[in-house]
Amino acid sequence: MIELVPAIDLIDGKCVRLTRGDYATRRQYDADPVEFARQVEAHGLTRLHVVDLDGARSAHVVNHRTLERIASATNLAIDFGGGIKTDDDLRIAFESGAAMATIGSLAVRRPQLFLDWLSRYGADALVLGADVKEGRIAVSGWLEGSNEELLPFINTYMRAGVRHVLCTDVSRDGMLQGPSVELYRQIMAAQPTCRLIASGGVSSLADIRALDQAGIPAVVFGKALYEGRFSLADLERYGL
Repeated sequence: MIELVPAIDLIDGKCVRLTRGDYATRRQYDADPVEFARQVEAHGLTRLHVVDLDGARSAHVVNHRTLERIASATNLAIDFGGGIKTDDDLRIAFESGAAMATIGSLAVRRPQLFLDWLSRYGADALVLGADVKEGRIAVSGWLEGSNEELLPFINTYMRAGVRHVLCTDVSRDGMLQGPSVELYRQIMAAQPTCRLIASGGVSSLADIRALDQAGIPAVVFGKALYEGRFSLADLERYGL
């Protein structure tokens, strides 16, 4: 069964959502990050994806205090990403309560450092961020493109020992128009052992079921919850 991973995106310690990664589209929600995380746990989910959007476009992790508050208030396994660019950033993320760290931009720009971290912390502590925009990996909070093509990028790191990959189709993110199921099928066909986490576009329980039926191991979703397309209680009731 597909693993369900609610998301909290943070700017200034507040829950926000963007559309297609555009900071100008920022929408802030009333949900308190800690209380939202408590509700996630109360409805039987065990994992949370936390994105430091301030960190993603800066030189370092910014919202680690909010991460620490969430980790202290729950037993959720937190996957944290955004702004992890140095050894200190990664140390701060883990010391603040992250169980896993998602690394995207650095894996493009400093592959040897990423591989060093993979060796040091292990494959279950790091998630490769493979955010795709027009077929290529996007970096710096999706503000910049790169020359890295999606499947070769994933294949290279899987051969190096990566197990977990978070792939967001930037064109779908925040649009509530359905996920790129075929894209994720292609990744799984190329790398059947990948612990792929699909992200972007989820708008309904039907979207989650479609990903589950396609054999995708995990899914991240956020805006659909905040916008009331479905609730944590719905997820619990339907046994997804």
